[in-house]
Amino acid sequence: MTTGGSMDVDTRELRDDLTRHLAEVRGGRTITITDDGKPIAQLVPVGVPTAMERLIAEGRVTPAKRRKRPAPTPIKTAGPVSDLIDEQRR
Repeated sequence: MTTGGSMDVDTRELRDDLTRHLAEVRGGRTITITDDGKPIAQLVPVGVPTAMERLIAEGRVTPAKRRKRPAPTPIKTAGPVSDLIDEQRR
């Protein structure tokens, strides 16, 4: 069993051999799950800090002090956005 490191596994391969891949994660390995070669998720060992958690612990990143505000209500218009921009510039 491998300790540490990472590997890519396609969704089909993960499904077909889940027990073996979970054993890899238990052994400390991170698995990036791919779909058609594109990364879609990661399986990481419990207790291993994420990259963001490491950056926060190192003092290189400061977490947000408040939640992101919701987006404003969209403006309804009959024309293209360029017409709205032109109107704002007048």
